[in-house]
This record gives sequence, structure tokens and C-alpha cells, in this order.
Amino acid sequence: MKGFPVVARSLSKRFYSLKVAPKVSPSATAAKVKLSPESQDLEITKLPNGLVIASLENFSPTSRIGVFIKTGSRYETTSNLGTAHLLRLASNLTTKGASSFRITRGIEAVGGSLSVHATREKMAYSVECLRDYVDTVMEYLLNVTTAPEFRPWEVADLQPKLKVDKVIALQNPQAGVLENLHAAAYKNALANPLYCPDYRVGKITSEQLHHFVQNSFTSSRIALVGIGIKHSTLKQVAEQFLNIRSGAGAPGAKAVYRGGEIRKQTGDSLVHAAIVTEGAVAGSTEANAFSVLQYVLGAGPLVKRGSCVTSKLTQGVAKATSQPFDVSAFNVNYSDSGLFGIYTISQAPNAGEVIKAALNQVKAVAQGGVTDADVTMAKNQLKANYLMSVETSKGLLNEIGSESLVSGTHTSPSVVAQKIDSVATADVVNAAKKFVSGKKSMAATGNLGNTPFLDEL
Repeated sequence: MKGFPVVARSLSKRFYSLKVAPKVSPSATAAKVKLSPESQDLEITKLPNGLVIASLENFSPTSRIGVFIKTGSRYETTSNLGTAHLLRLASNLTTKGASSFRITRGIEAVGGSLSVHATREKMAYSVECLRDYVDTVMEYLLNVTTAPEFRPWEVADLQPKLKVDKVIALQNPQAGVLENLHAAAYKNALANPLYCPDYRVGKITSEQLHHFVQNSFTSSRIALVGIGIKHSTLKQVAEQFLNIRSGAGAPGAKAVYRGGEIRKQTGDSLVHAAIVTEGAVAGSTEANAFSVLQYVLGAGPLVKRGSCVTSKLTQGVAKATSQPFDVSAFNVNYSDSGLFGIYTISQAPNAGEVIKAALNQVKAVAQGGVTDADVTMAKNQLKANYLMSVETSKGLLNEIGSESLVSGTHTSPSVVAQKIDSVATADVVNAAKKFVSGKKSMAATGNLGNTPFLDEL
């Protein structure tokens, strides 16, 4: 019982919250509480050298700044494949203004982060930090993007990481299928791999990296985007980009769709297969129709561990097999092309019937087997998915950066929603017809003994 007084005192403290709080006049409360200013409108400025600056001051305690560059694997040639992959991994190498250690240690010391994201058409260097330390992290971001040294010994030490990065990525069979799908679908540009080919590891030189950067990191191919930062502050940062090369840089080849097939026999019990045709260019009216069609057919589960029972693809395939499977519509848009089709995962013995049943569902839509209610539901799902993606600062930064990089403008979420609403049922049917009549491309991996070839479909 010696400990009882201590316990009693601690309990009395816990129950303080149960006591009636004293009344406070509304005016006194209002005087103490200071509301944050309202978020300002997005501001976009295009400098005479072509560099685009976009900022959204939302008075967040953290700031996120991104440098978006129109470059990527599609701008590589047969002689420098893998350069964009190595460049993505080289963000912390020594620069003219800071050592590798200083960049890493300096960003960590203020609780910030630096990340690099790359696609086939763009690279994005982004930093996130408390807004009091914007000047500190921007110094390192500017060094990484405008003053790389690519010391030969550092580049040589980095190259083995190419294989590690590639192996980790390709542990997911979907990544390998999509890589093969692009190689099968295109003759050039978009056919270039995201990951360095094995035969190129160890052969990428610092001179090739410098040449690639000089031709890609030019003023008219860069967009500087910030969230949680004043536009005037971002303009001052942009002045540091004046020392980079001006102009459009080396032009990239226009992607040429050809249609083809790549099959990879692995013996796995699950077969991953993708069948597509050429889709729509990013930002076009047709792209909106394909996006709605994707949700009409089924774009993955909207309820965690749900069975997608409302998906047309799932309903159609479920009638064809009693074995476990997964199926969804596939849609990707680029600046000069796009791919649309289906992606299936099935047991190896049932691969043929799953793929054919999924294709039959797209044919049914092309023949008018879709109602206005189906299209309305798909549009609601698409709008919700888009609006939720731009609710986060990361998603919004990527959306603003990607669009301003291409057009120098940004479409507000409300206008995007209106464009989705303007898609008619007839537009969705026409998109399905384009898939049915278009020249197909296919990529598959697994035990392919029962997986039909493209000409059999």
C-alpha cells in the first residue's frame, strides 16, 4: 500500500480533463486564435529564355520545390542507352559547389529530403523541407541540377548500382512486362528501356553524362515549381538557372508505333500478359475518352481487398474461369503517342481463356454494350481518383510540373473535372472501337504454354 499515494496523485492529474472548463467569451477566443492566411492562386511566369516558373503559396509549414526537365530514356540513342538511368542515380555525386558528403549531410541536417523521379519523358528533382530552410536546400538542388562534375572515379563506382536498381525493380513481374510492351509497341524513342541494359553497365562515361545533360538541361526544357513558397522567392531561385544553356536542346525523335510481340518464358505458375493498341496523346480530348473507358472496364479495386465485382472485365472473366485471376484496363499517355489495352494475371493453364474473355468485354463496349449509367459511374471514379491525387503536395507538384513543362500552363482541378464530365457515351464507344480495330502489341511472361500468340487473338 506504500505506492497508493503516488497512484492517487497520478489519477487525480488524469481526471483534470473531466473538470468543467471555465467559460470564455467568444471575443476573447477570437483574439487568441490566429487563422492561417488563405491559399493564394497559382502563379506562372515564363522567362525570356523559355524557363517556366510556377508557384502556389499555401502557407504550409513545409515547402516542396521541384525542377522538372524534359528528358528521359526516350531521348537516348543506341550509343548511350542507360545514361538517363545512371543520371537518376547520380543526384548526390560531387558538384562544382558541393561535395557528395556535403550534399547528403547538409540536407539531412535541416530535416529535408531530395528525391529524383524519372519517366520515359521527364526527370524531376524535388526537395522538401521546413520553409525556414528553403535557402539551404535550394543551394544543394541548384548544385545537383546545374553544376554536376561527374568525376570519372565517382561515375565508375556508381555503375554497379545500376544492376542492383534494375534487379529490385524487375522483382515485380509487371515492371518487366511493361518494359517489353514498350519495346514491342514502338520502333524508337519510347521503345528505349527505363533501366540500363546489362551490356551497357560499366561503359557509360562521364563525358556521355555531360553531353546528355548539356543537350537536355536547357532553359526551354525546364520548369521550376514550388508549393509553400512565394513566387518572388522562386523567381530569385530561377535567376541561378541563367548560367545553363539556352534554347531547346537536342530534339527527340517522334515515337513511331509499329505493333509487335515479346514473350518471356520463365516457367512461373502465374502468367502476366498485356495486350494494347496505340492510344491517345496526353492532354487531348481523346485521352479523356480513353481514361473514362479505362474506368468503365475496370481500373483496379476501389475497395481494399475488394473483388472488383462491378468491373466489366472482372464480370466477364469470372464467367470464363473459376480459378483466381486479376484483370484491369491499361492506359498511358505520352506527348506524341499512348497505349491502351488490358493487363491480365492468371494461372498458367487458364491464361488463354482469361485473355480472350477480357478482350471480349472490350469488344462488347465497342458494339454499344455500355449504358449512360456505366459512363457516369466511371467518370465519378476518374474524377475522384484525380482530385484525391492532387490533394497531396507531392501529387500536386507533379501535376503542375508535368503540365507546365509541356504547355507552360496549368489546368485547374475544376476545369479537369469539367472536361471529364464532357465525355459522352459515344466517345467511350469510339475509343473502344479504336482499340478493337487497331494494330495490337503484346508482352507476356510466365509459363506460356497455354498463352495464345498475338495472331491467335
